[in-house]
Amino acid sequence: MTKPIYVLNGPNLNRLGTREPEIYGTTTLAEIEGMCKSAAGKHPLRFHQSNAEHEIIGWIHEAIDQGAGIIINAAAYTFTSLAILDALKMFPGPIIELHISNIHRREPMYQNSLLSKAATAVIVGLGAKGYPAAVAAMLALIDRKAK
Repeated sequence: MTKPIYVLNGPNLNRLGTREPEIYGTTTLAEIEGMCKSAAGKHPLRFHQSNAEHEIIGWIHEAIDQGAGIIINAAAYTFTSLAILDALKMFPGPIIELHISNIHRREPMYQNSLLSKAATAVIVGLGAKGYPAAVAAMLALIDRKAK
């Protein structure tokens, strides 16, 4: 059985489509999930969002045992959560950190990602289209690891 790719989304991303559209666009999280599933093709994908740090950590733990890769947009937790970083450091497969906006062009508080220290790759600034790009990149990373 093929192990799934986990796509994990942090706080306030459930408000995409209406939250600060000048920064995050008008695409909803449900639309992004559809884009990810389409990009994954037949590869299984688990798509989650939570405003609670402990739920995100729980899904990372689940991925440690069952996942092929993790794509994570931890939103504000990117800059504050040592607990999510510690969980990601336990994951043996590829990790892609993802951000809709270019965090390096934002206010200083958004420019120091803790999670980058565990990430295999980072995708920023592509808007909602960053998600299917991340899925495609993850499929390539998984394929490379399998060889």
